Amino acid sequence: MPRTGKSSSPTITKPHTAGIHPTTEEIALRAYQIFLERGGAPGNALEDWTRAERELLENGNKPRRKPAPKSLAAYN
Repeated sequence: MPRTGKSSSPTITKPHTAGIHPTTEEIALRAYQIFLERGGAPGNALEDWTRAERELLENGNKPRRKPAPKSLAAYN
């Protein structure tokens, strides 16, 4: 049977993002901050995690870290 050059499997497309994906550590830190904002009261860890991931993805175009302190050598 001749091939047509096209795959018979469907094409899967991912949602377009800015290319910035938060790390597991960043998501965990934000989820912990959400937990603390709740006053440390018991809640749903999965909801905290997904909220943290969503917030970080929405804010992906913003800097995620503070700039490094200037070298002390610059002040001499």
